[in-house]
Amino acid sequence: MASKPIPGSSGDVLTCLPSPYIPHPATGLLYLPRFIAKCRYVKEHGALPPSYAKNYKRGIDRFLCLHLGVDPAAVEKIVHEAASDRELDERLLALFPKDVRAAKWNRELVQKGMTEAGQQFLREALEKMGCADRAGEIKSVPDLIDFDEGRIE
Repeated sequence: MASKPIPGSSGDVLTCLPSPYIPHPATGLLYLPRFIAKCRYVKEHGALPPSYAKNYKRGIDRFLCLHLGVDPAAVEKIVHEAASDRELDERLLALFPKDVRAAKWNRELVQKGMTEAGQQFLREALEKMGCADRAGEIKSVPDLIDFDEGRIE
């Protein structure tokens, strides 16, 4: 039987956040709905748990924003101020470049962690989670996120 993460081994786990593989309806960008959900969580709760706060507006959040040429704080501000999903999408589309190069970003995202150094990072993370046996199955950082949050059994 395949192992599952040791509860608490990666800190608090927010299963309310969407998978990084979910595309944003207005742009097609993978991971953007997750960043938006993290911004909404911060608005509602004041902060993310430490296990998420360490990479908030950094890590993949920042890589996405670098791809788009925008500041993560600008995205957060729009999420916090928008009164509806429609307004949110309109304001994000006005902030983002006309061509968000969704295919380029989506390909880069799904390959994060597939370099030799990335695979070492994944092996170490899985070992800390008590799941070293899953190293061959969890192939990318988005996979690791989904695994930690219970979307990959």
